[in-house]
Amino acid sequence: MLILGLPAVSDHYIVAFRTLFLVACLLWLIPLTLLQRAMWRREWPWLRMGLILLVVTYAMALTNALLGQSFGIVIGMETGYQWGRLARGLDSCWLALIAFCAVHAMGGYYLSLQQVRLHLAQAQGAARDAELRALRLQVNPHFLFNSLNAVSALVSAQSNREANRMLASLSDFLRATLAHDGRHEHALADELALLDAYLAVEKARLGERLRLTMKAGPDLLDSVVPYLILQPLVENAIRHGIAPLSTPGRLDILVERDGQRLLIDVRNDGRRQPQPGSGIGLANVKERLRHLYGVEQQVDAGWGIDGRFQVRIAMPQRAMEVGP
Repeated sequence: MLILGLPAVSDHYIVAFRTLFLVACLLWLIPLTLLQRAMWRREWPWLRMGLILLVVTYAMALTNALLGQSFGIVIGMETGYQWGRLARGLDSCWLALIAFCAVHAMGGYYLSLQQVRLHLAQAQGAARDAELRALRLQVNPHFLFNSLNAVSALVSAQSNREANRMLASLSDFLRATLAHDGRHEHALADELALLDAYLAVEKARLGERLRLTMKAGPDLLDSVVPYLILQPLVENAIRHGIAPLSTPGRLDILVERDGQRLLIDVRNDGRRQPQPGSGIGLANVKERLRHLYGVEQQVDAGWGIDGRFQVRIAMPQRAMEVGP
């Protein structure tokens, strides 16, 4: 409006006229905004909305021209209404109103798109969280079923002392897991403490048949790891690898850093036979890692050249955030 009014800058009343048109246009923006949003809520087609807005803004521009002539009559510049000239000079006001509608539509579309993306991200996050919780809750019943079977076997073999020790250790482990606050991740130190409680259950059952080595650098104890990520791997190693052996078996757990990645190795003795790589334990671990870290994680499992079964996990290494 200001640029199109420059040719008339020599007019003595140009500032007054331009102020009048500007104030009128600003006032027209209120009903124009309400009209445009009402059509959006009714989800009218874009072509229909565009035609209506063109007509409405043209009527507003004509009304502004009529106000300009009225102002001219009041200040004595005109003696009466010039109806033939009413449609002249509508460019500035009409184009300004059309431009506002376009900018308003672009802004509304952008905000709507952002809201849709936000809702989609929230829905995906909620679905991911629910699936992770389901996978995490799958661990305890699976472990509990196996442990109770082991207790039953000890009772049947009249190994009452070992059965009582195993029940006591099982109670301690379940108490520790029930005290968890529901987060999907925690510090490696907490994970090793839970694993130690679980291994107490297995030691009560296997005694000297289980030989354990666990190594993790002190600088890694505050690293973030998924909750109960080690217990299913160790359970598989003992149940399918060491327990069937007639001689003592060795279980090695190693946690180390490789650049920006955290590496976890679980190796166990056992007879070379198909281990349940597609069973609940390893499959659960793979799914949880995939949900948490996507392509940044990797799980490899298989028999090594030393005749031992190995599971290696690679994931991003980052330290737990310390609260205030």
